[in-house]
Amino acid sequence: MKLKGITDVFFDLDHTLWDFDKNSALTFQKIFKTNQIIVSFDAFIAEYIPINEYYWKLFREGKVEKEALRFGRLNDAFKAVNHAVEAETIHKLSEDYITYLSSFNYLFENTFEILKYLQTNYNLHIITNGFDKVQQKKLVNSNIHNFFKTVTNSEMVGVKKPDPKIFNYAMQIANCNEQQSVMIGDNFEADILGAQAVGMEAIYFNKADINQRNNLNRVNNLIELKLFL
Repeated sequence: MKLKGITDVFFDLDHTLWDFDKNSALTFQKIFKTNQIIVSFDAFIAEYIPINEYYWKLFREGKVEKEALRFGRLNDAFKAVNHAVEAETIHKLSEDYITYLSSFNYLFENTFEILKYLQTNYNLHIITNGFDKVQQKKLVNSNIHNFFKTVTNSEMVGVKKPDPKIFNYAMQIANCNEQQSVMIGDNFEADILGAQAVGMEAIYFNKADINQRNNLNRVNNLIELKLFL
């Protein structure tokens, strides 16, 4: 069902347009080789993904700072696979990870197609909890930065999704209101509940086809946004 009255479409970036898991895995392959880390890669990634999600939840809730997130997720993942790594090496890996992450820029299927389709009728924007410099590099290096009129990140606002302030700030600089706006993202708590709390429409991008939720605008592939917009 088409959403009515929408003029401005806000996207999350990681896990919604930018394929974080794939790009992250490629980054780890590179930095493990560079730093001569010998570990079962598949086992490490299997542990790292949920640990990373846990640390980002803590970060959204203000329970850890940026540096603690970056160190903790690596330290805990190595512990989970019983691979001893010195703190100095983890700090080095953390820095290398941020350096090289944006050099890999796989996007989800149909990202370019849906952005080209939407930009003819809507103003497009980004709202992300990611860090300013890293997120900007991702947008530029993946060649999607020109689609977006504004980019709002948690560092510039001082709060993270789902805090209402970041959504209201994003709408303010986009010169629109909640009745004109829709948020598209993969995180139910941060993107969907956060947007709905300020009166925005929301579309849940759930690529893995899990966590079925009733009475929710939902897509499994970005091209399905044509059903709503």
